[in-house]
Amino acid sequence: MGTTILRGTFESFEDESKNEAGNEKRRNAEATRKLDVKIANAVHVSPARETFGGLYALSNLDQTFPYVIESVLTFKGAGRGRRPTAIETIRESLAKALVEFYPFAGKLVVGSDGRMAVRCTGEGVPFVEATSEDDIAVLGDISAINPTMLRKLVKHSDRASTILEVPLLTVQVTTFKCGGIVVGIVMNHVLVDGKALTDFIACWTDLARAKPPSILPFLDRSVLRPRRPPHIDFPHHEYAPRDRQPGRMVDPQTKPLVYRSFCFKPHALIQLKKASRIMTQNGSSVVPTTFEVISAFVWISRTKALGIGPHETTKLLTAVDSRPKFNPPLPSGYFGNGIAWSCAECSAGELTHNPFLFTVRTVHEALASVTESYIRSAIDHIELNRVLVDCEGSACCISKWSRLPFYKMDFGFGRPFQVAPATVPDNLILVTSRSRESDDLVVSLGLPHDAMDVFSKLIQHELTLKSKF
Repeated sequence: MGTTILRGTFESFEDESKNEAGNEKRRNAEATRKLDVKIANAVHVSPARETFGGLYALSNLDQTFPYVIESVLTFKGAGRGRRPTAIETIRESLAKALVEFYPFAGKLVVGSDGRMAVRCTGEGVPFVEATSEDDIAVLGDISAINPTMLRKLVKHSDRASTILEVPLLTVQVTTFKCGGIVVGIVMNHVLVDGKALTDFIACWTDLARAKPPSILPFLDRSVLRPRRPPHIDFPHHEYAPRDRQPGRMVDPQTKPLVYRSFCFKPHALIQLKKASRIMTQNGSSVVPTTFEVISAFVWISRTKALGIGPHETTKLLTAVDSRPKFNPPLPSGYFGNGIAWSCAECSAGELTHNPFLFTVRTVHEALASVTESYIRSAIDHIELNRVLVDCEGSACCISKWSRLPFYKMDFGFGRPFQVAPATVPDNLILVTSRSRESDDLVVSLGLPHDAMDVFSKLIQHELTLKSKF
């Protein structure tokens, strides 16, 4: 990938010593050299019995975010002698889970109408068995994003030229000498969002423990079909102009991205929230959510770090789970993208020169605007304009994975002790939990090297400053 890897400070956001970034970089490089992963077997796991074969239609919300999300789940494992049994259990239960979640075993295609759909071929999910003679402790704290190391633990699709060539799901199971196990999962976001993925993993782990599935997929995506006739009731600046060509703000061949993570501790966030009460129209005040405060903080720092011109519009798009927004809510187990996007926008000058409360209020109001009416309008807007989420240029996207139930997943050898992204797509910011036992939240993103240096200083200085109030 040609990426440079740095780590954030995970014990506080006080000023780092001048050499800390270099020390962390060397430690990560050392860990990367130490981690030796060998592929032992690679197969396709097909559904355990015959499933639907045909074209599976996707909704408009599925069409707009053609990205790939790579995650790793780390387990202490079942001991040295039981590793082959563990892999066999994971593989066999995957085949059973694919009977219910059969679209994962198909292939993404574009129909004659120009819309993406899944051809349910039953060809299966790429499944890699890998081994490492290292102890799983060599991974260290994986909440500090390190793509060079962690991407050895997932079956990625770097050679794919388009999203259509990316499998809908891939699995890699890596067993370590100590008995530790890492399950690396790559999902094609066109088919599912994070909530749908965790529903699938919950079913998969239930079957691995010979239990009846606690959740089954609701596969009919017509519940999110456009209205007839479609009509747009709100402006939808979360989507790129129709004539904008897909592109990248940074050419990775000439200006590689630096990936880094930043840990937000509960006591600092409590102080930020107390200092950021939002006055409502009726004169009462509302304490912003933790996620709203983090989003505002990161948006400001990123805008400054990239040197976006004061008159240029900057946007923060936030992934919102639309399932509970409908009346009645979407059916339990809705399988697909239930994600709508809020759009907070203003000029870079407004964002960087107004008090912090201005940005918190902007984010809060954007999130509050995502109602059922807004989502229906967005679905119709996509129908009429065939647009993508505007995650380019001065815009960026942020998604909260910290409340997804990854830490409840148990294949039969205990719950994961850490779950983290192996990398993050360009212009996407992920908010995750640091570990099963921690209340810390971790923000991971990629930026050009110079911008990341500025971003790091801003985030540490400003959070320390604001936490004093």
